[in-house]
Amino acid sequence: MKEIKKSSKLEHVLYDIRGPIMDKAKQMEAEGRRLIKLNIGNLAVFGFDPPEEVMRDMIYNLPNSAGYSDSKGIFAARKAVMHYTQDKQIEGVTIEDIYLGNGASDLIALATNALLDEGDELLVPTPDYPLWTAVTSLAGAKPVHYLCDESKGWIPSIEDIRAKVTPRTKGIVVINPNNPTGVLYPNSVLLDIIQVARENGLVILADEVYDKILYDGIKHTSMAALSHDVLTLTFNSLSKAYRACGYRAGWMVISGDKSGAKDFIDGLNMLANMKLCANVPGQWAIQTALGGYQSINDLVGEGGRLRRQRDIAYEMLSAIPGVSVVRPTASLYMFPRLDPDVYPIEDDREFFKELLEATNVVLVQGTGFNWPKPDHFRMVFLPYEWELRDAINRIAKFLADYRRRHPGKKVIPEDGAAAPEAKGAEEDKKAAKK
Repeated sequence: MKEIKKSSKLEHVLYDIRGPIMDKAKQMEAEGRRLIKLNIGNLAVFGFDPPEEVMRDMIYNLPNSAGYSDSKGIFAARKAVMHYTQDKQIEGVTIEDIYLGNGASDLIALATNALLDEGDELLVPTPDYPLWTAVTSLAGAKPVHYLCDESKGWIPSIEDIRAKVTPRTKGIVVINPNNPTGVLYPNSVLLDIIQVARENGLVILADEVYDKILYDGIKHTSMAALSHDVLTLTFNSLSKAYRACGYRAGWMVISGDKSGAKDFIDGLNMLANMKLCANVPGQWAIQTALGGYQSINDLVGEGGRLRRQRDIAYEMLSAIPGVSVVRPTASLYMFPRLDPDVYPIEDDREFFKELLEATNVVLVQGTGFNWPKPDHFRMVFLPYEWELRDAINRIAKFLADYRRRHPGKKVIPEDGAAAPEAKGAEEDKKAAKK
């Protein structure tokens, strides 16, 4: 029988959030092992329920949900999104500028397919939410990764962005608040990115799914509110702030200067029509969610469950020898670093498979987020406090065992402090003199 192979379009597609490590996890679950899944921001399984009024309204409208809706979405939900953009001080948005989809991911794929031609380039952050790199590749374009600088709190490097713009660059992706680092960008950085887009005629694709999951009193500014002359696509959804991942309800908003974008918008409309419509029951949840009580504020405020768990995870991870992490100010994630001089890791996917086998804790390696080195991982802090502490203690125990089995250039004694002259340091000094 002739071998049937996957499409060559998938050659550069990566989605390790649900990749080989998760395949191993499923096998372990089938064997009866109970896992702690810190790999994905799936809130409902950790007891973060959607607002009750949102569930009630969706159930109430089920009898009205059997037929197709308008391809862009039902009027009431789009009107609610329009009011939301006004609250975010985004100007010039009409009902026709709003598209509803099966989550933000659905609309991200729609937008990149409408925008990108074979050989085009799209600037994407590293580390990134890997869907962006994947859909860019599937559209036939080249994802070009610009640096988010860990030494500066994971803030995008404007110099690196400028250096990577070419005549083939069509747009720039900005994930703010950021997944996977948990960082919120200051307005000054957003304005600098807008200026690069303005100078080079780029479309801004602003992923703002975590715009309500903010800690320590910080405020989010939508990129579209800072610019009226740069075409901007803003993506959001009910998945995270409203704990409704499975409802698959998201939206995309077009703003900025649309005068030269008629053909592109025609392409968006064509693709929306081909989809027929988004999940109608999920659409009915949007108006109530955006207009109702914002219970997310209770979870992220002082004493709230998400904030407490953020603090626990940050403090416990920071206390592990050879582990450092930028304190998240937003979202559900952190992106810790494993010091390569302490943890000599060659293949981080295999490393976290080994960790899974030893601890029953599921994590995602940093290269799964298109980070170029095997020295990071992403972790959610969603489990209840007792389980979160248990998971991080398991991780710490595994790392201590790994340090004993694979001593690096920097040796950590049992008291946790780095040795003054770590193994290999003398050899490094001699090599440096040569």
